[in-house]
Amino acid sequence: MCENYATASMTRQVALLRGINVGRSKRVGMADLRESVEALGYDDVRTYLQSGNVVFTGKDGRPERAAQKIEDQLAERLGLDVRVLVRTRDELAEVIDRNPLSEIASDPRRLLVAFLSSSPDPKRLRDVDPADFEPDAFAVGAREIYLWCPDGFHATKLGHAFWEKQLQLTATARNWNTVTKLLALADG
Repeated sequence: MCENYATASMTRQVALLRGINVGRSKRVGMADLRESVEALGYDDVRTYLQSGNVVFTGKDGRPERAAQKIEDQLAERLGLDVRVLVRTRDELAEVIDRNPLSEIASDPRRLLVAFLSSSPDPKRLRDVDPADFEPDAFAVGAREIYLWCPDGFHATKLGHAFWEKQLQLTATARNWNTVTKLLALADG
């Protein structure tokens, strides 16, 4: 039996909501968010920061299904049209373990992971030349893009909007500190 909540009947998961509590639109309180996820039957629901990070346990370990249920619930209960990406605890641990930018990323606040709604089409990456974005750097993962932004995320051209347009996928980014904290919450 694993200590990480992933058993045959229960799976620890992390929901990443795209674009809530940014500016004045799509405002949601974390208590309302927790209650909405709990109302779906998920247990041990925890939120982290105000930017739409929810850790929860459920019987159905299919992240796509959990994402759709949470999206539908937020629309019905809170009137929010929000995209939700979900990773299992083990998928999130793999994202951390596979970090290809660990050798160059010296500040975890400037290392980001843009989580993607599905695997990127390699054809859509062909024309993205890393040299065009220096000093920023990126590496493509399974369903994520790792971003090193030494001048900060707000100065980069490689934000989630760039990747959404380039890849025709939904993307939502979290800095490395948040990614590792979410795994710790999933383990706790």
